[in-house]
This record gives sequence, C-alpha cells and structure tokens, in this order.
Amino acid sequence: MSQSTQYGDRDPSGLKERAAEGIERVTDKAKDQLRNMAGQAQGAADRVAERSRDAGERVQEVAGNLRGAVDKSVKEQPMATLALAALAGFLLGALWKR
Repeated sequence: MSQSTQYGDRDPSGLKERAAEGIERVTDKAKDQLRNMAGQAQGAADRVAERSRDAGERVQEVAGNLRGAVDKSVKEQPMATLALAALAGFLLGALWKR
C-alpha cells in the first residue's frame, strides 16, 4: 500500500523533483571528481613507471660497465683484483654481522 501525503499523491511545491535534481547534480559532481582523481592517479603511475624503466636501463648500463672494468682488471692485474674482492667480502661480512 502506498503512502499519501496530506495532499494525496500531488507534490504542489515540486519538492521531490527538486530533491531529485539536487541529488543528480551532486552525483554528477562526485563522478567528475572521481574521474579527475583517477586521471591524476593514472598520470602519476605512468610517470613512476617511466622513471623506473629509465632507472633500470641505467642500472643495466652501469652493471655492464662494471663487468667490463672487472674483466679488464682480472686480465691485467689479477692479484690486485683478488685482494680487492677479498676486502670487499670482508667488509660486507662485517656489515652483515651487525
């Protein structure tokens, strides 16, 4: 059974219609804000991904340069390279122990 106001089913002041329009406006604004926030988040994620790719490429380049330097050092000065490797291992072990 549907409820009636004192005016019956009539809404003389258009209150229901105005309320519905207000709710629709608020809903539309909320949707726009969410879309804006989602776009900003996507842009930030894209920038982070690009920077990560750049950093990864640089790390690979440095690793390649380091490997070339180590190979050259092993061929030209094997004892000095061995001593440096032993020292590096000792230092890393001391740091790891802490």
